[in-house]
Amino acid sequence: MDRVLQFLDSGSSTDVFTPQTVLLSLLLAFVLGQVLAWVYYFTHSGLSYSKSFVQSLILITVVIAMVMSTIAGSFVTAVGLMGALSIIRFRNMIKDTRDIAFIFCALVIGMASGSQRFMIAIMGTIVLSAIIFYLHLTDFGKHKPHNGFLRFSLTEHIGPKHPVPSILKRFCRHFTLISAQDGDFGNPDVEYAYQVMIRNAERNEQMLSELQKVEGVKNISLTMQEQLLEV
Repeated sequence: MDRVLQFLDSGSSTDVFTPQTVLLSLLLAFVLGQVLAWVYYFTHSGLSYSKSFVQSLILITVVIAMVMSTIAGSFVTAVGLMGALSIIRFRNMIKDTRDIAFIFCALVIGMASGSQRFMIAIMGTIVLSAIIFYLHLTDFGKHKPHNGFLRFSLTEHIGPKHPVPSILKRFCRHFTLISAQDGDFGNPDVEYAYQVMIRNAERNEQMLSELQKVEGVKNISLTMQEQLLEV
């Protein structure tokens, strides 16, 4: 084990790019890129998962390692490669800022591997993976109150003693009427839209069931804001 650590540490202090060291850099980038891709796979949430993006994380890591090996010690080669890469246009939009962070992780890991800073590449991957799993398992940054939008139609206007406000008080911390729109000609229904702060998301079905029991209430729709933002 000491020999392996000594070899990895010695790789960061040499500028000699032999076929063996270049091959080791690419293989290490491939392994670490897979580690990053698996971390992304296990910690991903929402509906924006893409198999091609996961595969791209591995390819980006290896390609950057190859680029670093190519431009090593050559300013002319680096400038020429920058000019060649400037021709490429990327048209895919990345909706999730978390995906951008993973791309930067792949770039840095590839740079460390390609420049033969093996210890930095390995330790950086381990630390980044640990941080990502910590954020995933602790659900860090989640806003506990469940904001949502409630819509339904009613055959009459809601008065002070109507049962709908009392039901909302039971299940919501607070609620605000956004709009109450009368139907078209010949349609007596009134379309209501509320912004609600749910007390407990696990009781959403119970709240909807209580609202359905109210006479005249129909077309009930509840949209949770946090779930909407993950699409």
